[in-house]
Amino acid sequence: MVAGGVAVVVVGGGGALAWTLDGGEAAAGHAPPLATAAVSRGDLVDTEKVDGTLTYGDSREVWAGGSGVVTWAPEPGRTVKRGGTLLKVAGRPVTLMYGGSPMYRVLGNGDSGRDVRQLEENLKALGYGGMTVDDEFTGATETAVREWQDDRGLDETGRVDGSQVAFLGGAVRVREVKAPEGKRIAQGQPVLTVAGTKRVVHVDLDADKQDLAKKGAAVSVELPGGKTVKGKITDVGGVAESTGSGQEKKTTVDVDISIGGGTGRLDEAPVTVELESERRKEVLSVPVEALLALREGGFGVEVVDAAGRRLVPVEAGAFGGGRVEISGAGIREGVKVGVPAG
Repeated sequence: MVAGGVAVVVVGGGGALAWTLDGGEAAAGHAPPLATAAVSRGDLVDTEKVDGTLTYGDSREVWAGGSGVVTWAPEPGRTVKRGGTLLKVAGRPVTLMYGGSPMYRVLGNGDSGRDVRQLEENLKALGYGGMTVDDEFTGATETAVREWQDDRGLDETGRVDGSQVAFLGGAVRVREVKAPEGKRIAQGQPVLTVAGTKRVVHVDLDADKQDLAKKGAAVSVELPGGKTVKGKITDVGGVAESTGSGQEKKTTVDVDISIGGGTGRLDEAPVTVELESERRKEVLSVPVEALLALREGGFGVEVVDAAGRRLVPVEAGAFGGGRVEISGAGIREGVKVGVPAG
């Protein structure tokens, strides 16, 4: 097809389209109708898609604080909050309390320390008052402990140890039961694998793509079913891990992403993560469909103004988000260019 002595094709997905600039018929058939789009100025972002897994963050093991036969265990997927039961051993519940310090000793009247304050904070949050929340285990603390033990069906000793309480960072979701009902366990044995209750996306990112993942960077995540939600990179592993051998060997870094919006109840579900690979700041761009590949070489756009339609040669730069960076004589923000209609 020749238009004003110049043959053009539209560069875009799904093949090339050809038309004449004077509205004539293309050699391959009738030319498609034209619409216009404005040249705009802004950041042009290119992205790369990688595979990820929708899961729950902060996975860890819970160890037995005492010995005996497991008489109750939660179902995987169950959420346990402060004051709830993680496990029962010999009929006695192991209660979840919140805190960063493990229950490493027996706590009783006269003891002091950060773990005492942690215990008192939890007792108060569960409605057991009458004590000062501080680092000292006093008679008032002992009274509160006895009341709590009575409500939990425990011996009212006024003392607390790891067979009664497990301190974890917050509410947890049970992922795996390692000590099912009927199993005899020993102190220090792993009994549960739990995770936090917040949904996260985990990516095993190829090490050679590590530059794509920057802590704090915004990403988009496509969930099963096609829904897309926004996310933010919260952690990038500093150590690469290798798996497999020979041609199957892969070296990856761990990338964790927090996400918002409804994500459903799926666990370990495959998702697609869109990472920013390049950003060109404050450039002029048009929809990629406006870019014309000239038969004699190079690119152009069809400028549409009061004087009519004319082909203007341009330099094409970066592509991203369905747009292409362009520059050339007379190309400025707001100029109208032709694009295929529809």
